[in-house]
Parts: sequence; C-alpha cells; structure tokens
Amino acid sequence: MANIMNAAYLPGNSRVDLREAPIPEVGYGEVLLRMKASTICGSDIRCIYHEHLGKGPEGYQGYIAGHEPAGQIVRAGPGCRRFREGDRVVVYHISGCGLCNDCRRGYMISCTSAKYRRAYGWQRDGGMAEYLLAEEKDLIALPNGLSYADGAQVACGFGTAYEGIEKIGISGNHDVLITGLGPLGLAAAMLCRKLGARRIIGMDVVPERLAIAQQLALCDVVLPGGAENVTQILDLTSGYGVERAVDCSGNENARKTAVRATRKWGRIVFLGEGGRVELNPSPDIIHDQKAIYGSWVTSIWLMEELVERLVRWDLRPSRLITHRVPLENAGFAYDLMSSGRCGKVAVCFDEELSQPSP
Repeated sequence: MANIMNAAYLPGNSRVDLREAPIPEVGYGEVLLRMKASTICGSDIRCIYHEHLGKGPEGYQGYIAGHEPAGQIVRAGPGCRRFREGDRVVVYHISGCGLCNDCRRGYMISCTSAKYRRAYGWQRDGGMAEYLLAEEKDLIALPNGLSYADGAQVACGFGTAYEGIEKIGISGNHDVLITGLGPLGLAAAMLCRKLGARRIIGMDVVPERLAIAQQLALCDVVLPGGAENVTQILDLTSGYGVERAVDCSGNENARKTAVRATRKWGRIVFLGEGGRVELNPSPDIIHDQKAIYGSWVTSIWLMEELVERLVRWDLRPSRLITHRVPLENAGFAYDLMSSGRCGKVAVCFDEELSQPSP
C-alpha cells in the first residue's frame, strides 16, 4: 500500500480542493477503512461548501470532507475488540467522549465535551478520501444484504429520518405530510411507507425533487410549495389535516405549513436545519393540543436497529442516489448537490462506482 492518498477538502468558496494526504497509521482502538461510498449531506452544503458558517459542533476546521462514510476495514489496530480486517462497516459520524450523559445514552451527536467531541468531515478527517481512520467504537456492522452506498446513507440521512419519525410514531392510522423532498425528506418518505403510513403527502419547491418522489412512488400526493398548501392538505384530508408532519426543509413557510396542516392532537417533528419560523402559539399549537418535536441526527443504538430493519424490510437507501461519481469529480458532485436538482449524490470507489443509478 502506498503512503499517499487523494482527498477532498472544502475551502468554503463553492469549490472542492483535491489534495494528496498521508494514509493514516492506526493506533489503539482504531481501524483504517478503504472507502467504498461517501454521500453528500445537505449540512455540508449549508455550513461548509459555500461558506464556513458553522460554530461549535458545526464548525468546519479544514479537515478532509465527508461525514456519511461506509467502507471495508483493511487494518485493525491493537485493542480492537469486535471488528477486524475485511469487515464491512458504517461510521457513526460523531466521535464522542464516551463518558458524558449524552454519550452514555448513545447520542454522541450531543456529546458535551468540547475537547473530545469530533465529527468526521468537520473536526476530524472524513470519508471523501481513499482511506479513513476511524475509532472502533464509532462503527456499525454493515450486513451483506446492504451495499456500501446503502450504508453511507444510514451514516446520517436515513438515521436522522428514522430517529425523527420514531419520536412521533407512524402507523397505518396516519396521513403524513413531509415538507422538503431533498434526500432527507425522501428518506423519511421511504421509511414512513415501510412503517405503514396510510397516505404520504410530499411538498417541495424544486420540480426535480417532486419528480423523484413520484418516480420512486414514495409519496401518494406531491404538491409544489406555495401559499395554498395548507388549504390543499385540508381538502385532501376532509378538513381535518394530517396526523403527523415531518419538516425536512429548514424553510420558514414550509415549517408553518407543517404545523398548520396538522390536525388536532397531531405531532410534528422538525428535522431540517437552519432558518427561522414564527408561529402564533395559541391557534397554531396550544388550542389544538399539538406537539412539536426537535430531533438532531440519531443515537448509535437506533442506527444499528435501522440497519437491521432495512435488511428485514428489503429497503435500499441507494435507490435515492441519482449520481455516482469518482473522487476526482468531487467538485461536480458538490456543485450538483448544491443545486438541489438531484436525489442523493455519492462519491464512490471500487465496486460501488460501477453500480447503476435508478
């Protein structure tokens, strides 16, 4: 194995820098992964690609990009207890201290240690490279029934969607509204379908996203985003509104729609990051006894459960990938993802690069 690899960095001016970097040496409790798939998350675009806006947990510190990685272990360091060379794995993309209350609950995303909390692709090197150094405690086994491209999406997008819809609960009794049909919203739709939602209504302002939701039969109804959306949804639901709403947009108007198109005693979860929203608490929430949940990524235990269920359901997250590109074309991949006129975009290696997109 050579000592140098290619890697992608995000300087913050809507550009991707491809550079050579040393292949990391494994230490105690660490593994070296040969990368197979690394998908692009909307938070990369929002906080890093155009401009470095994030602070604290979202502060990008100039490391190799990519926080949705899946790969195969090529070296296991001393002290590894479970995983070994040859294992296929997904990386939970936040490495926490392991000792704070949030880490002990499995929510390393919320780790309170300013010193030890480091997210892959943000405060430590991520998956947009030929190799990735990871801590064994951050790994989730990837079953043979799922591809690396499936696993990469579990690393963030599908895990985030699963956590949120588990908080509000989805069953065959429910009409569900999903505002924002980017990759996160499409993932939420796929999961709601498998959980038995009676009807799924999707909303977005980007025609290409509405088309993907229709082509993959993820939504029963798709609505272009606009001022009349609440009225349209009430008409579809005999004037009652939906039982559950999932906002994946981060957009003020879409968030208002998610709340106001939800019926009495309904539940709403906000997943989409950024932006603002102004609501009138009494008519929008209090008088109709609605509950609004906030949900940030997921726990590692629930992510493991999701992997098991994806196999059981024969649900393939890779269906959402519209473009697979090699690392040398990472600039094109980020530019495309930034446009919003696509599904999921994946930087792929080896056998994953040759797989066809839907």
